[in-house]
Amino acid sequence: MEISHLIKVARGEEPAELLLKNARVVNVFSGEIEETSIAITHSRVVGLGDYPAQRVMDLRGAHVCPGFIDAHVHIESAMVPPYEFARAVVPHGTTSVIIDPHEIANVFGVEGIRYML
Repeated sequence: MEISHLIKVARGEEPAELLLKNARVVNVFSGEIEETSIAITHSRVVGLGDYPAQRVMDLRGAHVCPGFIDAHVHIESAMVPPYEFARAVVPHGTTSVIIDPHEIANVFGVEGIRYML
């Protein structure tokens, strides 16, 4: 994937691979919901609005919301197993975490790290 191709698609000079039309996009900063389309190429959002596309999917008003990536988490500090941690945070929009399992590594060593993986 070249950045120049993504830019051309974002400008509307080349078609997106996929256009998700009739979406309700949740703006997590303003709290507003915008009815628009989402252009995607190489698994990346390249723009919002009307774009030429190779494939179009009608979302029929479904809500679309970005996921939060928590960049530094000590899951073991929550004193719950990873699956319980996920049950607690996913409903609130966290879709990915980058963990620092140093506490479990200090206590259980490699076995603890394997458990976290």
